[in-house]
Amino acid sequence: MEKKILFINQEITPYVPDSDLSLMGKAIPQVIQENGHEIRTFMPKWGIINERRGQLHEVIRLSGMNLIIDDTDHPLIIKVATITGTRIQVYFIDNDDYFSRRQMTKDEEGNDYADNGERAIFYARGVLETVKKSHWVPDIIHVHGWMGAVVPLYIKTAYHDEPSFANTKVITTLLPKSMDATLPDNFKRCVSFRDATIDLLAKYNDCFDYDELMKMAIDYSDGVIAGDKDVSKDLLEYAKAAGVPTLAYPGEDFGAAYEEFYEKI
Repeated sequence: MEKKILFINQEITPYVPDSDLSLMGKAIPQVIQENGHEIRTFMPKWGIINERRGQLHEVIRLSGMNLIIDDTDHPLIIKVATITGTRIQVYFIDNDDYFSRRQMTKDEEGNDYADNGERAIFYARGVLETVKKSHWVPDIIHVHGWMGAVVPLYIKTAYHDEPSFANTKVITTLLPKSMDATLPDNFKRCVSFRDATIDLLAKYNDCFDYDELMKMAIDYSDGVIAGDKDVSKDLLEYAKAAGVPTLAYPGEDFGAAYEEFYEKI
C-alpha cells in the first residue's frame, strides 16, 4: 500500500562527495519512490555544496522562521533542488552560522565541530517545523546518519500531539561510527524542548558520544535497520534488548527487505 515516507539524511549524492552514506542517501529514496511511495527528502545545506551547480533555490514560503537554541535565535532557511535524472526533490536545511559557513560535520583539519550537538538539534527541529508548515503528513520517518538522531525523541515527545506526526512511525538506520568527539556539556539542556524535557535524558551519560546519541535514537524509534555490515553489534543488541524491531543488513538489494520492514512497522 502506498505510504508517505520522510527521509532525513546526513548526506546525499551528488551534493556531497560519493561516500557510502551519500550514495545511500540517494539510492534508498529513489528505490522507495520507484516502488510507488510518496517521499520527501531532507539534508543539511553543508558549506561544501555549490548552490549554482546543484541548482538550489530558496523556498520563500517555508523560510523565515526563527528557532531558539540555547537562548539564541537562529534563522531557518529552506532551499530545494531536484537530483538530475530522477524525480527526487531534496529539501535543504540552511543557516549561516550552523551550515553555510562550515564544512560538514568536521572542520578543515578533520576535527568534529564543537557545536555539532546544537547543529543536530537545529537540523531536527528545522525538518519537523518545515514538514508541519507544508501540511504534509508522513506515515514513516526514516532517519539516516547521526545528524538526524534527535528526530525520534522529538517525534515521540515534543511533536507527539502535532497532527502531522500523531500517527507517524520512526525508523532509524544504524551506520558505522562517524562521530569521534563527544558533544558539549550543554547538549542535554539544548535538546530540551516542549515535552522533550531534560529529565528524559537522565538515563544517558552526560558526555554524549556517538553511542549515547544512537541509543537515544533507538529508544524513541519504532524500528531499527542495520545499514551496513559493519554497524556496532552492541547498538544492535541494545535495540533488541529494548524490544525494538530490527532488520539485519539486507545487502545492496534492499528494496524488498525495506518494503517488508515498513509493512511490519
